[in-house]
Amino acid sequence: METIRVVCGHDCPDMCSLLAHVEDGRVMRVEGDPDQPFTAGFACARVNRDAELVHSPDRLTSPLRRIGPKGEGLFAPITWNEALDEITARWKAIIAESGPLALLGYAYSAHSGQMNRGLVNGLFHALGSSRLQAGTVCDTCCEAAWDATVGAIGGADPETVEHSDLVISWGADLVTTNVHFFARVEQLRRKGVPFVVIDPRRSRTAVRSDWHLPIRIGTDAALALGVMHILVRDGLCNRAYIAEHTVGFDRLEHEVLPRFDPPRTAVITGLAEADIERLAAVYGNARAPFIRLGEGMTRLLHGGQALRAVALLPGVTGAYARKGGGALLMTAASCELNYNAVRKPSGPATTRMVNHLRIGEALTEMRDPPIRALFVSANNPAVTCPDLAKVRRGLMREDLFTVVHDPFLSVTARYADIVLPAAMYLETEDLYRAYGAYYLQYGPRAVAPQPGARSNVDFAQELAVRMGLNDPIFGMSQDAMLGALFNGASGQAATLDPAAVKTAGPIRLAPDGPQQFRTPSGKLEFYSEALAAKGQPPMPDWAPDPDEQRDAARWKLRLLTAPGYFQSHTVYSRVEFLRKREGPAVCILHPDDATARGLADGQRVRLFNDRGDVVFTLRVSDEVQPGVVLVVGQRPDTEAISGTINMLCSDRYTDMGDGATYQSTWLDVAAYQEAA
Repeated sequence: METIRVVCGHDCPDMCSLLAHVEDGRVMRVEGDPDQPFTAGFACARVNRDAELVHSPDRLTSPLRRIGPKGEGLFAPITWNEALDEITARWKAIIAESGPLALLGYAYSAHSGQMNRGLVNGLFHALGSSRLQAGTVCDTCCEAAWDATVGAIGGADPETVEHSDLVISWGADLVTTNVHFFARVEQLRRKGVPFVVIDPRRSRTAVRSDWHLPIRIGTDAALALGVMHILVRDGLCNRAYIAEHTVGFDRLEHEVLPRFDPPRTAVITGLAEADIERLAAVYGNARAPFIRLGEGMTRLLHGGQALRAVALLPGVTGAYARKGGGALLMTAASCELNYNAVRKPSGPATTRMVNHLRIGEALTEMRDPPIRALFVSANNPAVTCPDLAKVRRGLMREDLFTVVHDPFLSVTARYADIVLPAAMYLETEDLYRAYGAYYLQYGPRAVAPQPGARSNVDFAQELAVRMGLNDPIFGMSQDAMLGALFNGASGQAATLDPAAVKTAGPIRLAPDGPQQFRTPSGKLEFYSEALAAKGQPPMPDWAPDPDEQRDAARWKLRLLTAPGYFQSHTVYSRVEFLRKREGPAVCILHPDDATARGLADGQRVRLFNDRGDVVFTLRVSDEVQPGVVLVVGQRPDTEAISGTINMLCSDRYTDMGDGATYQSTWLDVAAYQEAA
């Protein structure tokens, strides 16, 4: 049996180094690489089953052409040449009639690295098509808020947490989404370092913490500002650090913080005054407190304000200056490769943009020209985007020529005209960089692509030639493409030799010294002139949102969504073991809410609001607060009794970054009455 050192390509902050054990061209098992310092020789429960994912009997083995109504999944096999001929002819005809803006390429982050994701986007950039503003379903709000506060730079190095004397997980279920960082936290706890979890639900991480603060959804900014109020009151601010390394604290201190005394903060957050006082004292007296920020707190109408407020806390005490102190959201901005070499080889600098979360609006309402051709790769928008009724109406258009490149016949693929079988990360080579740690690694393929499957790079290069594109990147070997990513890189990446990167294994690119800031002022910005210039609040604040108040008065229950431990992405639904371990698609209600509605554990229930209804199995548990309905995991329709949760979520924007507002969804739950 051969052992091949590879890299996990799933969308996850850790980017595990893995060992793939291969025999006769088949992946027999996957395990963590013990020579990677951060991921430390173990993989999560999901990736441990990736051999089953690669060799799933559900894998597509040839291109397919639709032969029935859209959405029904009726297809006939065709050859790759037939598929590419049809795609090329249709795209050229659409461009001739309506121009390139009638095309939209949609490639996101699932099971692909920098080349396989980037080159598909590069193809559409060079064609001059409409462009996807990607990531708005996920992280654009938190990134925009972080950039406005700290700058486009990574946060605290997670490996320095060994120097911390307090760790706070704020809105992050580390056991599910950042397990290697959690393993380090566990080591610290055994040494007596306190671990605090601030989360609306009693998650797997909260259960294993020293102290769980069950904050009310959407009030994180108020809690952070309330803590700052106490730090000021009790003389726990580092005035010297504030004066030298921040801007605008004096305005925040006098104009905002007086409104967030402990009594008012308690009313807003649902936490006890004593707990707010205790949190401020614990944080203010810590030498090097580390805050691990989650993205979930930003997926609501005022998510940017929440992230800004929490990210500013280390600036109040000077924790950003100390090893083991500060805050971490993501690290990717500090890996400064020449991404545009692959993503933007040519094409207009600006063109029409389509927001990722409003793909339904684009497909149903966009004109001059309308979107007439859609290409989807490494994503499943018919499940993962909000306002799914609109998304699926758009996908049902008979005049929309849709191509989906996927390893499986996903929900989205069922609406396609042409489906192309895609290779997975263990079947491709690529360059990977973590976004929750400071590592870069080249990963070879463990096995050849399964019969019929082709990588994004292979597909994009051939289609580029057929479409008449002459950019050198579309004719390069992947070795040459790797060189292009480093040619023009900056920061630590500029010091690396691409040839050496191929065999180096994991490469650490962590910054040295205290947190640096890349804001316009070069400092941590409590007051942002850039936000003020855009007409946005320049300082973090909290106030009740009128839209949320209106919806709450009508629907009574607020939706909370979270990643599933075994089903964080829909691709894992293809592994029977993981499906069984995750169990049925459930919604979770507090016992008080279940009793008030006459509902019992295990009952089929209907979740509904103005946008529609879905049917799940009910679980009754006090892991959620009264007034909340929790849905865990991204589950396709086939795993629920009916529907998927994003059918009930609107496509409203967050306050920053034009992101998705899943947690600003209000609904109700009732017993499900099956039709006679």
